[in-house]
Amino acid sequence: MFDAMMIERLNDGRQHVSLRQLEDSQLPQGDVLVGVEWSTLNYKDALAITGRGPIVKSFPMIPGIDFAGTVLSSDTPAFKPGDKVLLNGWGVGERHWGGFAGHARVSGEWLTPLPEAFTTREAMIIGTAGYTAMLCVMALERAGLVPSRGPIVVTGASGGVGCVAVMLLARLGYEVVAITGRTQEKEWLQGLGAREVLGRETLAPTGKPLEKARWAGGIDVAGGQVLATLCASITHRGAVAACGLAAGMDLPLTVAPFILRGISLMGIDSVMCPPSERTEAWALLAELLDVRQLETVVSECRLPDVVRAADDLLAGRIRGRRIVRVTE
Repeated sequence: MFDAMMIERLNDGRQHVSLRQLEDSQLPQGDVLVGVEWSTLNYKDALAITGRGPIVKSFPMIPGIDFAGTVLSSDTPAFKPGDKVLLNGWGVGERHWGGFAGHARVSGEWLTPLPEAFTTREAMIIGTAGYTAMLCVMALERAGLVPSRGPIVVTGASGGVGCVAVMLLARLGYEVVAITGRTQEKEWLQGLGAREVLGRETLAPTGKPLEKARWAGGIDVAGGQVLATLCASITHRGAVAACGLAAGMDLPLTVAPFILRGISLMGIDSVMCPPSERTEAWALLAELLDVRQLETVVSECRLPDVVRAADDLLAGRIRGRRIVRVTE
């Protein structure tokens, strides 16, 4: 038996979230059984748990789009019992039972071997948020951005994706401009490597199709008007990597930044990212991130505390990363 957080849909359409005890026989199909040690609370997980977003596609559901742990049994030669593995995305926690449980049975094709540089706990400090940040940085570099081109903006810099993006860009030598709604975190963000910390009003709408060209590129977790204003503020031949929608799904901008400045807007999909790109991203994370610095961006909770933590995350009360200790 193992503990699991279960989301169920009641007859009246409402969600009910509870901590349950399950057996392996109740888990969905898959060729690898993993003993989950750590998971992490992402924005998508918080939407699923609170029911504030249509994340869960089938009920009942165990949320948790990330996990790291040890292989208990395997029907694929790719993994053997005792292997340390991690998982990000692939619809886990949405269509397939996820990481907020002591055991998870999944397809071996969804698993990534744990880099030797990280423990399972450290891998979840990074989690989908940090892995997504790495994909964003990789996209900017593929678009031709180098430190000499000018500063890079990171929106939502106090959040999970944002704080790791700040760390990665600074480590690579970029001048990082952190934009946050929590300017009281200025010293912390500067400690992560931000050269400048600005309030979110910096990207308030002005109604102009083009803003003053200020930044060579950006990593955006907000979407909506924030992303629109950011695109209008990028210098000639710059680029923006977009990976979130915290400020909305609409994108009220014109074609002016694209046809007059030749900027690129690149969407980052971490959920269905090919295994080869995942492996590359995690290898770069192992190379670039200082494990000791990761401790400055993390707080912990246990499975019984996740519902409250989800409310805190959506209310903007969590700084950096919140990881979940699934098993002792």
